Amino acid sequence: MRMIFGLVSLLLVVAVIGILAKKQLSAVTALPSVAPAAASSANVAEQSQQIQQQVRDQVGQAMEAAAAARAQAVDK
Repeated sequence: MRMIFGLVSLLLVVAVIGILAKKQLSAVTALPSVAPAAASSANVAEQSQQIQQQVRDQVGQAMEAAAAARAQAVDK
């Protein structure tokens, strides 16, 4: 009897995992495709430059904020 309950519960767990896996796989295949590969390299280069500039600006702002905080801490 105990073995039957163990087997039934194991089959139930496998069924639940199978249903969840099926839902996840169907959700992944339903995602829209990535931009077409025909994007020109100029656009990619421009995007790269923009991202690099944004990172530079953000790092500069963080450095300025850290310097201001350090100056305030020294003044106290």
